[in-house]
Amino acid sequence: MTTPASHALTASRRSADLAALESGGAVDVVVIGGGITGAGIALDAASRGYDTVLVEAHDLAFGTSRWSSKLVHGGLRYLATGNVGIARRSARERGILMTRTAPHLIRAVPQLVPLLPHESFASKALVRTGFLAGDVLRAAAGTPSSVLPRSRRIGRDETVTRAPAVKRAGLAGGLLAYDGQLVDDARLVVGVARTAAQHGARVLTRVRASEATGTSVRLTDTVAGTSFDLTARAVINATGVWAGGLDDGIRVRPSRGTHLVFDAATFGNPTAALTVPIPGETNRFVFVLPEQLGRVYLGLTDEDAPGPVPDVPVPSDDEIDFLLAVVGTALDVAVTRRDVRGAFAGLRPLVDTGSGRTADVSRDHAVIESPSGLVSVVGGKLTEYRHMAEQTLDRAAELCGLPERRCVTASLPLVGAPGNPATPDATGTQLSGLPMSMIARYGAEAARVRDVATCDRPLDPVAPGIDVTRAEFEFAVTHEGALDAADILDRRTRIGLVEDDRTAAESAAFEFAPDIE
Repeated sequence: MTTPASHALTASRRSADLAALESGGAVDVVVIGGGITGAGIALDAASRGYDTVLVEAHDLAFGTSRWSSKLVHGGLRYLATGNVGIARRSARERGILMTRTAPHLIRAVPQLVPLLPHESFASKALVRTGFLAGDVLRAAAGTPSSVLPRSRRIGRDETVTRAPAVKRAGLAGGLLAYDGQLVDDARLVVGVARTAAQHGARVLTRVRASEATGTSVRLTDTVAGTSFDLTARAVINATGVWAGGLDDGIRVRPSRGTHLVFDAATFGNPTAALTVPIPGETNRFVFVLPEQLGRVYLGLTDEDAPGPVPDVPVPSDDEIDFLLAVVGTALDVAVTRRDVRGAFAGLRPLVDTGSGRTADVSRDHAVIESPSGLVSVVGGKLTEYRHMAEQTLDRAAELCGLPERRCVTASLPLVGAPGNPATPDATGTQLSGLPMSMIARYGAEAARVRDVATCDRPLDPVAPGIDVTRAEFEFAVTHEGALDAADILDRRTRIGLVEDDRTAAESAAFEFAPDIE
């Protein structure tokens, strides 16, 4: 039986957990990497009853997991390349997230392909066929149409209403389908990590791992500057594009995906994700995605990114020009670099096959055992994190002699989701008076964010024009493991994506979490 606050990640809990580990004794599982894959493995391990430690050199969702398109894909694009397995798994995992484990963080987003005269009949027919195949995948996965509506063709007026910036000349309506959209990918990572903590996992950020083998790892607390060795029955490397730093036998091929950030008004405040085919491609699109904080994100590229792996990747000028050029083929308004408010790029940890474009490299994952016994997982995609975690832990348990225990994460609601013991039973009355943006980010837990706040003016915005409250900044520190202002601005919220917003909100962030780095 968990205590009511067992899901809370705090600086004091971190210190106590580090002290207990340093004092000696072995654990069952150490997971290295605090992105969605590592957090998923930690939750799987802890919920099976293994004594579990998750360590992350920076912050939760510091790497690739915060740089996605925020979509929980049904795997439709993989049908076009004949990879039915990934498509079916993606649809299944999307359904699990939207109906059981994280319905509070994911909602259906309409994806709109405008029917414009420059697109060939064959191209339009291919999109329509693909959308119908997506309906089949959704139904086969058991996801009801009340959660993800069926695809359909819509008329010109509805197309313009949903995407006001779309080109009008020759517009013959649009094709509409639905997929899952995260309010924030980093929030999903934090939710998974908090649920792992609820099941007894020790979740430790600012702890760097080195000298990892199958049974031990050197841990360094980068805040205090102290190091110690930890023994485990299984050590799992889930560091994504950095996996080769712990096992030099691993070859990862990073692929950079870039997004641009705009004010939603630049695109007429769309209510659907405008989906524009990339000329010459059969299964690739760029998306204009409505997002929180009054923004839209324009993405996505798929470019080789050889060389040293940076902590924070930077979009290239060519990628920015490419995205603006492709989306411009479908717009009645001129969108230029002057309209860009921010940009971000992430590196996909693709399994290196040695040749071909990164866009054509499989998104499947691989579980690899090193000669030392270290187990690593590379590749994969965010939507399949739970499935990847299950496969990785099953393999690690087999290799390392852990007691055989069944995975339960397919039916395990995350903290904040209905059915989790720590989720408040939030009625309309309890949520009354809360900003709708806050409810969208926290679901039923929004009432807790308000009720546990001790700060002055908890429901006031952190800065004029930014719909994040002071209570949310405090909650990031008292429950979500944020240790400094950057954690709050860049990962618990997405204020930091726009430099003007960051400047406006920095003083409030420092009020709750003075910088430690």
